[in-house]
Amino acid sequence: MHAAKQEALEAIGKLPEDADMDEIMYRLYVLDKIRKGQEAAERGETVTSAELKQEIDSW
Repeated sequence: MHAAKQEALEAIGKLPEDADMDEIMYRLYVLDKIRKGQEAAERGETVTSAELKQEIDSW
C-alpha cells in the first residue's frame, strides 16, 4: 500500500498548482487502471489481438 500512496503523491506533485480536484482524481484513476492492467498482464490475464478482434466481431 505504501508504494501506491507514494505513486499517488508523486503524480499529484507533477500536476500544475492550479489543478482542480477533477484533474487530480482523473490522474489517480488513470494511474490505478494502468497499475491494474500491468498486474493482470504479469498474471497472464491477457487476450491476443486476434481474440479481441473476434470478440468485437461478435458484437
